[in-house]
Amino acid sequence: MKKFIQTKWFTYATYLLLVLAVLLVGFVLLQNNKTLNNVITSFFEVAENRSFDYRQTLRVMHKHPLPNEDIVVLAIDDASLEMLWDKYGEWPIPRNVYADIINYLEKDHPKAIIFDLMFIKSLKATANADKILTETMNKYDNIYTSMNLDNQPADLRKPAELPQRLSVNLDNQSDIDISKKYGFSNCRPILNELINGKVYVGMTNVMRSSDGIIRKVAPVLEYKGKYYPYLTFLAGGNVVNQTPQNSYILDKTSTLKGSNVSIPLTNEGDAILNWYGQSGTHTNYPMYKVVNSMEGKDISSFNFKDKIIIIGTTAMSLHDTKSVPVQEGVYPGVEVHATFLNNIIDNNFIQQTSPFVNILIIAGVVAIVGFIVMLSESTIFAVLSTILFGIAYLFIGYYLMELINLWIPVVLPIISIVLAFALSYLAKYLIKSRDFEYQYKLATIDGLTELYNHRYFQDTLRKQIDLSQRYGQPFSLIIVDIDFFKKFNDTYGHQAGDAVLRQVAQTLKKNSRTTDYVCRYGGEEMSIILPNTTAEEVLNNANRILHAVAERPFQLNATETGHVTISVGVATFPDNAKTAQELIEYADKGLYYAKEHGRNQVGYYKG
Repeated sequence: MKKFIQTKWFTYATYLLLVLAVLLVGFVLLQNNKTLNNVITSFFEVAENRSFDYRQTLRVMHKHPLPNEDIVVLAIDDASLEMLWDKYGEWPIPRNVYADIINYLEKDHPKAIIFDLMFIKSLKATANADKILTETMNKYDNIYTSMNLDNQPADLRKPAELPQRLSVNLDNQSDIDISKKYGFSNCRPILNELINGKVYVGMTNVMRSSDGIIRKVAPVLEYKGKYYPYLTFLAGGNVVNQTPQNSYILDKTSTLKGSNVSIPLTNEGDAILNWYGQSGTHTNYPMYKVVNSMEGKDISSFNFKDKIIIIGTTAMSLHDTKSVPVQEGVYPGVEVHATFLNNIIDNNFIQQTSPFVNILIIAGVVAIVGFIVMLSESTIFAVLSTILFGIAYLFIGYYLMELINLWIPVVLPIISIVLAFALSYLAKYLIKSRDFEYQYKLATIDGLTELYNHRYFQDTLRKQIDLSQRYGQPFSLIIVDIDFFKKFNDTYGHQAGDAVLRQVAQTLKKNSRTTDYVCRYGGEEMSIILPNTTAEEVLNNANRILHAVAERPFQLNATETGHVTISVGVATFPDNAKTAQELIEYADKGLYYAKEHGRNQVGYYKG
């Protein structure tokens, strides 16, 4: 027994040394090949970011976390843009209009009014409008507006000297060099009366990840050796602290701290946002309704008391859209600000594990898989145990983000699990088998509906004709077409159309026998091959499927449902045809008959 145990531990130690050797060789190769290093690093970065997106999307689907009801977006949407353009005859609109809006909003005593709009340079034609705007904004002590830092050359625009009041004092005790990623050499100043007045001015710079998606925002940026706050970091800090705060500490744990603000940062100085839903999740009011209410043209009443109002553009034609991790994937910039502000108020940022912790996690999963393999006498048991362990790790990764806002790596640990298992068994045949199954699925299954594809349908139809002729047994064909699918697609959008196709496919599979072949014929048409089925039986089956589709509520998107109907044509071999092509044509004629006589019915051609 002792010798047996020693042999096992020797095997385990050998396994660990083999894994470490592979990792060491890989590390050396990467260090000596910068191109390969960049490619692999980029791949893992994108893959890990996508795993973050999936986790965030699942959280949003479970409606967690919930958006703060005190945050209101006053949106210049497409309807507002059209109304304002018609009303004032130009875009941008005269700036005194914003002054009128401020005065109207201030009657309700909001906590803050934040402009995600940059009032750059004085417009000569409306200089008086600029004067009215700046005087109005400086009249109140809760107005925030935005400015932007950039790296334009000095011969294009001389870098401006910004007043001390716009910067924040930052005691950086961490190893983070903010200037490395968020250091800027120039800026685009706004109106002098705003820069030198009492209005709060914050920056709106954001940087996308390598795949073009915004997941992180820097709370502070560096310009000319000073630190300047992000717009909604400035507003959020003041709201949470209830008094303006100008000093922060970035401690050794890379946490940005104020009196009541605590934001974990990455090693580049970003804060990882926690998303609340798709675009429109926060309370949105179109600006045109507020303008109409302000002018007494609309009976709509608004209560902005103690609200934090963010004013910005959501109109697609104004091009202020950002790619974000959650479903639908597109946000107007003003809603990115709302998300960041919401994170500050709720202390709800995501914290990512450090590189050292990530190494410990990978080493841990490799050790666990090696332990499973070492103790398993059955290959099947080892495979199942490793798979279950991988699934368990994915659940852990999701629930750590769900419960404590912690982002642990998923892609590298899962790859390490697979690699550890492969190195333990050197099981190339398992990989080949899985690859064969995947390729077979690609060749026979339609990716959208997960039904058999058209090629598989044609092959199966020919085989059924051969079997029918050989054994004298009939078989039948059903062809299904979704009624008014183009009109439906145009009304609800292609994503909803795809959802309907998938749900119709599910209904057909659910209401077919296990021996039937449910296929996607093309476009919105689907087909079912029913072996050993007579003409009478296929009519009964077709009617049952017809009613099942008509009675099912179809989920169109996250909030809407609707009903869908189908038209059906049927044919039976050899009663109605002698070849595959004739059988399809006969069923098609039945389908056309159903469509011409009102749809939502089974058509059986008798000509």
